[in-house]
Amino acid sequence: MFTRITQLINFLSVVDKFKTIERRTYVSNTARRENDAEHTWHMCMFALLLHKEIGYEINLEKTLKLILIHDLVEIYAGDTFTHDIKARVGKKLREDEAAEILFAQLPEDFKNEFNELWDEFESGDTREAQFVKTIDKMQAFAQNVNTKGTVWKENQIAPEKILAYNESWRHQNDSFSELFNYLWNFAKKEGYLYNSEDKSGSELN
Repeated sequence: MFTRITQLINFLSVVDKFKTIERRTYVSNTARRENDAEHTWHMCMFALLLHKEIGYEINLEKTLKLILIHDLVEIYAGDTFTHDIKARVGKKLREDEAAEILFAQLPEDFKNEFNELWDEFESGDTREAQFVKTIDKMQAFAQNVNTKGTVWKENQIAPEKILAYNESWRHQNDSFSELFNYLWNFAKKEGYLYNSEDKSGSELN
């Protein structure tokens, strides 16, 4: 029978696998792909620096907890590339099942808390969850610009698809619109956007 402390240590050993879950996005020098742990850390930094730019109050502690939890299920479910339509089939079911298995390894109080955080993120009903969903997309977008559009070009992601995917946050408020427009126009100028006819990227709406 595990004691509480050994159960916690065992769980920390399990979630160490988070560092091995590879995403499509590259690290800044494009030498390798970013992993889930790096993505999550970077999201925490985005939230820490930008949470006062959204025009309303949020609970930063809750926000950081949601970020730390939001992708943990990928330890068992794996990462699903945003623009892979076939891979996204059944994603919700896979991740719900993974959450049940993963969080069951915690003591009861943490199990309940992690499940509540997971459900809150998935439902997106709170300001904190909505902000985390925004940061999730924002970090990936910024990282793709930071790595010269390598993922967009490798996977032939048209500029129109990028705009559509980021629609939920790029007009959310003045600060985020400024951030998006700055990065988007920089990507266009530097030729980071994929175009099958080798033309400049799409204009902002």
